Amino acid sequence: MDLSDVFVAVLVVLGVLVLVGVLVVGFVMWRYRVPPRGVVAMVGGLVYLASPVDVLPEAILGPLGLVDDAGVLTGVAIFVYKLVQVRQRLERSGIQGRRRPGAGGPRA
Repeated sequence: MDLSDVFVAVLVVLGVLVLVGVLVVGFVMWRYRVPPRGVVAMVGGLVYLASPVDVLPEAILGPLGLVDDAGVLTGVAIFVYKLVQVRQRLERSGIQGRRRPGAGGPRA
C-alpha cells in the first residue's frame, strides 16, 4: 500500500462525510425552515469538523481529542434548536417573519 493510496482513501472518506453533512443541513433547512443564522452555524460546524486544525488534536490526545468536536456539534445543535423554537412560537402567535421585497403583500 502506497502513501498516495492512503491519501486518496482519506480524501474519499472526508468527501463522503462532507456530502452527508450537506445533506443533513439541507434536510434540516427544508423540514424546519431554519433561519440563515442557523445555516451559517451548521456550515461552520461542518467546516470545523472537516478541518485538520483542532483545539484538541486527536493525533496527540487520542479519543479525548474528540471532546471539542462534540462540544462544537452540541453548541450548534442547541443554537439551531432554539432558533427553530423561537420561529415556531412566533408563527403560532401570528407574527410573520420578514417579508421579501416584491413578495406580493398589501400595498399602502
